[in-house]
Amino acid sequence: MKKIILSFLICLSFLNHLNAQSQAPISNLYKGTVDGKTPVTVYIKTEENQCTADLMYTAMYRYNKSNNWIQLDITQNTKKENQFILVEHGFSGVLMLSKTGNTFTGLWISPDTKKQLKVELKEVPMNAKDIKKYEETMDKVNYNNNDC
Repeated sequence: MKKIILSFLICLSFLNHLNAQSQAPISNLYKGTVDGKTPVTVYIKTEENQCTADLMYTAMYRYNKSNNWIQLDITQNTKKENQFILVEHGFSGVLMLSKTGNTFTGLWISPDTKKQLKVELKEVPMNAKDIKKYEETMDKVNYNNNDC
């Protein structure tokens, strides 16, 4: 009986460890251009929705000449998982992007759709210090946009 209980506890511990690993957020940093000449930086955090196991995205980006970050609401195409739409907070623009490997390509579109600019982004490596800095910035951006 003791062996059965011990085996059960070991299995339970292993399952808890696997569950904790699957819920760890993944952070990615992308750098590239809008219209082939305006440098931008995009930070995206991906995590698993605990209720549905679907992926959830939290993101922000900025034009490198500006210190102001723009919060993004991301939706992934459920039929073509490499396609994303990123809506700027306040609907000041939309990014329609396709992901191939570690790159995103697509368009930035103005709210009136009259301006459409090419977007190219490539993932760049980050260390733990970078992730902490971007997470703190994203928390501030979210607070500024959504605090009552």
